[in-house]
Amino acid sequence: MRVAIGTDHAGFVLKAVVVDQVRAMGHEPVDFGTWGMEPVDYPDFIAPAARAVASGDCERAIVLGGSGTGEAIVANKVRGVRCVEATDPVLARLGRLHNDCNALSMGGRIVGTEVARACVEAFLSTEFEGGRHVPRLGKIAALEDEECAAGDRAD
Repeated sequence: MRVAIGTDHAGFVLKAVVVDQVRAMGHEPVDFGTWGMEPVDYPDFIAPAARAVASGDCERAIVLGGSGTGEAIVANKVRGVRCVEATDPVLARLGRLHNDCNALSMGGRIVGTEVARACVEAFLSTEFEGGRHVPRLGKIAALEDEECAAGDRAD
């Protein structure tokens, strides 16, 4: 599986841990940056990672920042991306199991390396449960369609 990785400067240190865990699980990390500790604007790196999932170039994304919140917001703005912000592996697992999340967000100032590894493990190894959750995903997709249509009418 190809996994898009996007981070800002505050998540940069955690990125190495995440990339190592993705590789250890037999997957291919695709690095969308950033590549250093110099302050950057996180949407510039998170949006391309999320778009790689939306386009099908990558199956999943992991986005990192200081808290993970802004990164999750950006990823969730990309049509077809469902990003879970996780501070523990239970949230990462449930995001996949119940919401078929295809992106995981974590904060480098919030989670430590062992928790991050466990979140990545849970996120990449859990399959969507389907069943009663499928109609909910349809409703989420319908909301995206409504918002896109409303945006078209606003011009």
